[in-house]
Amino acid sequence: MKFTKRYLLQMMKRLAAVALLSSTASISSAQEVSTELDAWLKANALGSYATSEENWDDIVAAATKEGEVSVYTASGRIAKVVDHFQALYPGITLTVYDLGSVKTIEKTVREQDAGIFTADVITTGNSGQVIHELLAKNRIFNYVPAHFKEIIPEENREPLLIRVNEAMVFFYNTETYPDGAPISNVWELTQEEFRGRVGIKDPMGSGSSLMGLATLVQYPEEMAAAYERMTGEDIVLGDGVPDAGYEFVRRLLENDVVIFKSGSKLADAAGAKGQDDAMIAMTSMTYISRNDDKGNVNAIISDLDPASRMVYPNFMSIGANAPHPNAAKVLIAYLLGSPDITLDTKLEKPYSEGASFDLLQGLAPYHDAGSVSPRNDVPLPLGGEIWDEMVGWNVSADFMWQQGPRLRDFWLIHSSK
Repeated sequence: MKFTKRYLLQMMKRLAAVALLSSTASISSAQEVSTELDAWLKANALGSYATSEENWDDIVAAATKEGEVSVYTASGRIAKVVDHFQALYPGITLTVYDLGSVKTIEKTVREQDAGIFTADVITTGNSGQVIHELLAKNRIFNYVPAHFKEIIPEENREPLLIRVNEAMVFFYNTETYPDGAPISNVWELTQEEFRGRVGIKDPMGSGSSLMGLATLVQYPEEMAAAYERMTGEDIVLGDGVPDAGYEFVRRLLENDVVIFKSGSKLADAAGAKGQDDAMIAMTSMTYISRNDDKGNVNAIISDLDPASRMVYPNFMSIGANAPHPNAAKVLIAYLLGSPDITLDTKLEKPYSEGASFDLLQGLAPYHDAGSVSPRNDVPLPLGGEIWDEMVGWNVSADFMWQQGPRLRDFWLIHSSK
């Protein structure tokens, strides 16, 4: 696949920025928790001072006195709950900074290194950087409301609370393929039939796309076995390619994969009606909701060798030295939904209206087939049953941390050939 010189220069600048952030973060990580930060943690029962019990009424009262809360987020959908949150907590003003996953981390690091502590809540994916650059280096702190601990499995709240789990999946256009999914093996996307007919949101600027690709790269033996099942032959790696996971990425690029800056535009391009040769979209499962919103005719390929969903977490946490820590706690609880929800709760569309909104609260914009609550007592949304039907792989934060930069470099190098 060919890219313009301008595109490559932009990507080189972005990679350089990421490298700079990593190096500056490493310097700060060698420092102990400052006396000032330790006092802030103690005053707000966070970090090593967290307790198993808390008086929620006191927290809400303190939050109302603080009067405001800000959130740095990779998801613009949080903006949809501002009015509802402020109606439920009339003394607290919510300000949402919709930054995307990469810029959320960059902004947090740059501001804190400059002694600026603006963000109360930080919610994003990019698990490797979140765990190893932010959490491990005391830029963010975990907070799980005490009244939710019993209904959130440990793996969804430690070492960091998950806001929602999401997944990269594969869409196909049901008008182009009325008889069902056109592929049953991911390696088919690297064949001539699909040259220029596979789309993905640019992983150089999208943490979710990068994590989705990284999940495939993370399982090279399974990828090699899937190739053999499709062709009956052992896979032959390209020059300098370390394993079958990276080989899939190389062949995908070589097959002229189409790069999109916007995940929604990718979903719309793949799912628009009236197409005879619509592309396959490698995209966030959440965009299946655009079938209702935009009249798309996408369907999810649910049975795919070796995996049909690549799961990645979106975390939420309280920023170091957050100016409104109690309001941050209230917002995090709100984003988890009402404690009154049970598996038997009847939730009806539209979820962002009426009684359903009052129960789902901050979960409402994410209550779709592509997102799964960290709680074990929230019923699946309409269409969400497919999540459990698909074979899924989970991205590892350690793998993302160790291999994420290498995968970025690999993508950039092979996209220029």
